[in-house]
Amino acid sequence: QVRLVESGGGLVQPGGSLRLSCAASGNIFPITFMSWYRQAPGKQRELVAAITNGGSTSYSEFVKDRFTISRDNAENTVYLQMNYLKPEDTAVYYCHAFESVRLVDHWGQGTQVTVSS
Repeated sequence: QVRLVESGGGLVQPGGSLRLSCAASGNIFPITFMSWYRQAPGKQRELVAAITNGGSTSYSEFVKDRFTISRDNAENTVYLQMNYLKPEDTAVYYCHAFESVRLVDHWGQGTQVTVSS
């Protein structure tokens, strides 16, 4: 059973920074995509950023040039560096991993990010 454990959320003022981490443990098959999603109250879950095991990245327009996704393949860990945070970035952030061999999705439990003065 694959388990994703997120950490690094919290309360930050507008313009501040946070770094989220997501460590995957368990019976790990090759994971192709790791990504971060977020869900604000009353809204649908949306993709924030994604990274392949080769290091190719993609970002949603609303976080481009502010957030950076990275990964450590040896540790099956993905990071999300969030800079210049805005109140509209407030949401629960979820880690997602996709196993390319078994075609299985895995989700973390979520970590709350609150941007407020």
